[in-house]
Amino acid sequence: MPSTMVNEFDPYREALVIEQLTDWPESFDDWDSVQRLEAEARLHADPQAAEMLEYVRQHTGFARKITVTDDDLSRIGMS
Repeated sequence: MPSTMVNEFDPYREALVIEQLTDWPESFDDWDSVQRLEAEARLHADPQAAEMLEYVRQHTGFARKITVTDDDLSRIGMS
């Protein structure tokens, strides 16, 4: 079972990221898929600035998981 590490940005783990995951809280259910994809691309382009960042250990590296927050969306101009 993969283990989750709730951390701040980690350059070592970042170099081993093989998958990007985005967790959308229910409050964003009204966002369409195009809006979500654009926001996800912007958030994962600057993971160091994400408010809620986790690294999930996988067999071959890490998955970066960002949980979307209102503050993150404001920061990337998509609130």
